[in-house]
Amino acid sequence: MRAISPWASTPEQSRGRLHQESGGTARGPRDVFQRDRDRIIHSISFRRLRHKTQVFMAPDGDHFRVRLTHSLEVAQIGRAIARVLGLNEDLTEALCLAHDIGHPPFGHAGEDALEAALEGRGGFDHNGHTLRTLTALERPYPAWNGLNLTWDTLEGLAKHNGPIAHPEWALAAADEEFPLELGTWPSLEAQVAAIADDIAYDNHDIDDGLRAGLLSLDQLMEVPMIAQGWRQVEARFPGVPHKRLTGELVRSQIGAMVNDLIAATQARLAKQEIRSIADVRGASDALAAFSDEMRDAERGLKRFMYANLYHHPQQMAAAQAAHGVVAGLFAAYAGDPGLMPEEWRTALPQEEPGRSRHIADFIAGMTDRYAIARYREVVGEVDLPEGF
Repeated sequence: MRAISPWASTPEQSRGRLHQESGGTARGPRDVFQRDRDRIIHSISFRRLRHKTQVFMAPDGDHFRVRLTHSLEVAQIGRAIARVLGLNEDLTEALCLAHDIGHPPFGHAGEDALEAALEGRGGFDHNGHTLRTLTALERPYPAWNGLNLTWDTLEGLAKHNGPIAHPEWALAAADEEFPLELGTWPSLEAQVAAIADDIAYDNHDIDDGLRAGLLSLDQLMEVPMIAQGWRQVEARFPGVPHKRLTGELVRSQIGAMVNDLIAATQARLAKQEIRSIADVRGASDALAAFSDEMRDAERGLKRFMYANLYHHPQQMAAAQAAHGVVAGLFAAYAGDPGLMPEEWRTALPQEEPGRSRHIADFIAGMTDRYAIARYREVVGEVDLPEGF
């Protein structure tokens, strides 16, 4: 059996679940973190990720990433890192798989539309909505709402980007029901999940951007880290067409980031004499992080990606159209709740802010294509840019 580090989360030390469950192995001999991972995989919200935007909205091509494939890639990277650091792989995987469940249709464009629709009513935040979805909106069990995940998984999802001083309403509600110690650092498993997310989209979005024709190799050579990696790839495979080398570039970049993260994290753990998960939560800063050199290089890559891909005119046009779809749906349902399906209509609160938040819950659970279909049904035709 693989050795577990003293700073790892363990099933035996888990703080348990909000709702007590009977023990036994009637559904298989799994520990609590394995059950959390499996509950996430079997959830409706996880399945919906296959039709939710990652970078490209409802893309025509089958080869582009969506939230589901992105989450699987994050889980692969996170689990590999966790194994080397002696962390709990199952908890890490669960956090990686669930981290994007709260995203509405059309990614950040949809989130911006819901944030505006709920102005004065608490707003909308995809991370808080992840907790809301997993603790309240998913209802596969007869005795309670939510998936009844362990405290450790919920804490990791709530704080994977670090301590939270001022939680928005959805996260605050989850914390009130099952206090998550929002002011402390989360487990190393959560920290690894967060940086595995960065590693995945930093590099895989390059792959998708090249495939879509919105990025070129000449542009990418403006990024010193990419230019250096490309020279190394060309040296290893002389004479091979560039199109055959882009995948190797992406893999090499992921490997370089993963190796840097592992080395820097191990050095930080040793320097700060981390001996337990309590030490991890009491640390003054993140422990799982890049070296200063890689951190600066990665930030430079992000700046490039925002300027050249995420804010590309074609992407901005698609985002504007998507914003209109989500905003239009919210206005339609707020004006006439009878347009909502019966189960959502009959559960609609009469008073604010619960009324508007309920409508946002319904829209946030939609996939891209379902949102487009409902918009055409209750509002009218929508002019979508090429690529939808």
